Amino acid sequence: MVHLVIAPEHLAETLYIGILFIAGGVALLLTAGALALWNSVTAWWAGALVNGGMILGFALSRTIGLPGYHEQGWDPPYGVLSIIAEGIYLVAFFAWYGTRSAHAPSAPFRRKVPAGR
Repeated sequence: MVHLVIAPEHLAETLYIGILFIAGGVALLLTAGALALWNSVTAWWAGALVNGGMILGFALSRTIGLPGYHEQGWDPPYGVLSIIAEGIYLVAFFAWYGTRSAHAPSAPFRRKVPAGR
């Protein structure tokens, strides 16, 4: 929701950044709905990609900058809130992924039968 709240400000400043804020916010709302309803693998991965992309965009916009867009500082309170929320999601994703792969069924064991039998 943080990205949707500040999207109008970014639309006025740099159009494509505002559009990315809206797209990311909508994608995360859809992901949250999909996780709540189905807890699907696709939703978990989509959320991880969008959250990771938002963290990357945040870092790039404050270091080397993005085309036509460079921010200074953490943009309190929204920058801090979004980084915390995105980080928490990624921690939850890796915890989910770790438990999922730890309990994945292994390939069935097949005995080799000598040829001709």
